[in-house]
Amino acid sequence: MSGTKPPRQELPDSDPEDTSEELTAVVCLESDLQDGQMMEVEVGHHSVLLTRCEGKYSAIGNQCTHYGAPLSKGVISGHRVRCPWHGSCFNIHTGDLEECPGMDCLPCHKVKIQNSKVYVSVNKKTLRQEKRLKSMGAAVPGVTHTVLLLGGGAASLICAETLRQEYFGGRIIMVTRDDLLPYDKTRLSKVMNVESDSILLRRMEFFHQYDIEVWLRKEALSVDTDKKMVTLDDGSVQSYDQLLISTGCRAKGLNVPGIKLQNVKMLETPEDARQIHTVCLGCNVVLVGTSFVGMEVASYLIDKASSVTVIGSSELPYQNTLGPEIGKVTMMMLSEQNVKFYMNDNVTEIRGVDGKVKEVVLKSGKVIAADVLIVGIGIVPNSELLRGSNVQMDAKHFVPVDKYTRTNVPDVFCGGDLATFPLAMANNRMVNIGHWQMAQAHGRIAALNMMNKPTELNTVPFYWTVLLGKTIRYAGYGEGYTELVVKGRFEDMKFLALYIKNDEVIAVASLNYDPAASAVAERFASGKVITKKEAQSDDLSWLQLS
Repeated sequence: MSGTKPPRQELPDSDPEDTSEELTAVVCLESDLQDGQMMEVEVGHHSVLLTRCEGKYSAIGNQCTHYGAPLSKGVISGHRVRCPWHGSCFNIHTGDLEECPGMDCLPCHKVKIQNSKVYVSVNKKTLRQEKRLKSMGAAVPGVTHTVLLLGGGAASLICAETLRQEYFGGRIIMVTRDDLLPYDKTRLSKVMNVESDSILLRRMEFFHQYDIEVWLRKEALSVDTDKKMVTLDDGSVQSYDQLLISTGCRAKGLNVPGIKLQNVKMLETPEDARQIHTVCLGCNVVLVGTSFVGMEVASYLIDKASSVTVIGSSELPYQNTLGPEIGKVTMMMLSEQNVKFYMNDNVTEIRGVDGKVKEVVLKSGKVIAADVLIVGIGIVPNSELLRGSNVQMDAKHFVPVDKYTRTNVPDVFCGGDLATFPLAMANNRMVNIGHWQMAQAHGRIAALNMMNKPTELNTVPFYWTVLLGKTIRYAGYGEGYTELVVKGRFEDMKFLALYIKNDEVIAVASLNYDPAASAVAERFASGKVITKKEAQSDDLSWLQLS
């Protein structure tokens, strides 16, 4: 249950014992919340999440540290609350982060019960702080143990932070070919004219303070696991005691005539995003590929480009992920904004004039005018550095790991988009999931296991995509589903789709149905089966809908 602020007129505003360092307010009566319930309360115009669990009241910040969602609109389950927007989880007693994509913890406030009234005290010094950095150590002089992190993305960053949170005192080196510190890549296809500075996940001062070395504009070329050495592209060699390989994937190029023409673009970096934004203004834009990123870019460009055309090799967008029903809704949403779709088709040639793209030729014979061509047809793993090494790869050159994110080589871990891993909620089926939140989870699990704190990966995949300002949320792993149970209507832009396989729910997608995706994710996380019968029932109380 989630609730909003109770009427407070009849209650006195503050505790008579209030000290100058704290702001204290009566927020409700002791009987206002039952176990397993929560609500938003206010202390000095400051939003606080009040919860009750096993008879104990707790108070933490109410704004998710990821993008600021009100946690009171989320899902409470046992000792944690899950954000309604993107699935971050926090401990309701301590405010500590338990699941990403959030990275910081929440402030924790004092609670006192007196004369059947609930008092919450907020420290005045931290009144405006909506985030709390978890306590972290730094390097300890004389400790030479070195953890080398290859790649500058989500997995590497969370691995480095978790090591310091666990008071690892050795050397941490992050090597990335990027020229930027780790940044929020999920923003690139949603806000394309983004300033790099605005999406940095941590500032340089943070890395200095906690002794995390970041080597920008360097790339690992090879790994010698016998000697525990990595050779870099500047000719230098770095030794390690433990290694995390999280070099991710890159965009797959089109292999057709004309691919070298100007204004053929792929989205991989903030600079790519800015260039795409600039060159598309007032132009005819053609997008190849109907992935999540492709659809987000099409949505973003609607009011900026002169025309937007999408070419897809399948019948519908997301056909193999979200399924045909949601693919149809997406096409409908974008078509209503004059986006043209050519599905079941492929690009065979790009024609140019004066070295720039002019038109695109399709397999069907259609010729489409194009000033800019954006290619988003898939990914290629950045695993070339492992060729000739002892690290095992699969047939597609991804790296299989176990539930501790360990590769086949001792002291070598792998995480993020490069890893195939056993997904706990799918009976440990080996999967490759290129979700931001999953890469973060890999980084955390790798760090804990590097520290000899055996911890298994059991994170539930959670993903979101934004189209025309509307967010579709997705949780679970729906591959191989055989049936769809739908609440609401796709056409009304308000729905909850439950994916069924073997009479059980295996995934969920929702639009304007919060916090249903988070409620389903929480059920998956707890290991409790959601039966087809429960999914079909009209009783939706278990979804904690607000």
